[in-house]
Amino acid sequence: MSRAKKGTSLQVVPVDSWSAFQEIVAGPRFRSWAFRGQGDARWPLYSSISRYLLEHRVDPAAWAEQEERILRIFRRKAHLYLAHVPAETDAFQWLALMQHHGAPTRLLDFTWSPFVAAFFALERATAPAAVWALCLPEIWKAKHKFPGRKALVTEDELGLRIPGNYERFFLGNEVPFVVTGEPLVMNQRLVAQSGTFVVPGVLDRPVEDVLSVYPSPERTVVKFVLDTAKVRDEAMFNFYNMNITNATLFPGLDGMARSLSYELEFHWAYDPKTMMRFPGY
Repeated sequence: MSRAKKGTSLQVVPVDSWSAFQEIVAGPRFRSWAFRGQGDARWPLYSSISRYLLEHRVDPAAWAEQEERILRIFRRKAHLYLAHVPAETDAFQWLALMQHHGAPTRLLDFTWSPFVAAFFALERATAPAAVWALCLPEIWKAKHKFPGRKALVTEDELGLRIPGNYERFFLGNEVPFVVTGEPLVMNQRLVAQSGTFVVPGVLDRPVEDVLSVYPSPERTVVKFVLDTAKVRDEAMFNFYNMNITNATLFPGLDGMARSLSYELEFHWAYDPKTMMRFPGY
């Protein structure tokens, strides 16, 4: 069912039924994997700050300074709106807050739930969508060579919870690597989405490209390509019954309001798309 993309080790799994996706991701292989849904299967795994810098043609020579600058601005101003202000040295906490509120960062939102990821992939999709899956234990095994360091650096040593690591290992955009994890203090949305973060060491290459040269890329990255036309209706109904909605994934009034979009497609008494009434109505 899976195939490698020509010229790469990327495994691409076409999915043309919701039951097939459920069967695959519920199996033993995908335990300890993290998932990300994207509404267009053509999109690579770029962070929001990568997309912004590339799309708006910011000179790469300025990337490190500009990335550090927006973090500094956020730190100086966010206290006006926060009940709890993170420690100045907790860059991961600050980046998670920025991500939560829509600022461009190098964090990519992933989830431990393949079904939450599929919801994000399919909710607004009209073309083939994608659920990306990363085997985190394989990522954790990798070691990386940094300029000026004799010893290889492990993922544990690169972790963003360690004070100074963001500035030391990430801002320079020198070494292609990927780390994963969550800040020590998690926000409500991260908890609701069973969320985790994937964080690349460079901004000019998508995550799947960085992982393609890891020791076992064929066991590290899988891309499920969902045939939206065949999968979406059944999947969205299942999400609704599983209580996977914008109202539950984005706690608060905004999430509840966003959840009303699917109510346009759903009714207990009939199918709004075909106008066929259900038994008993």
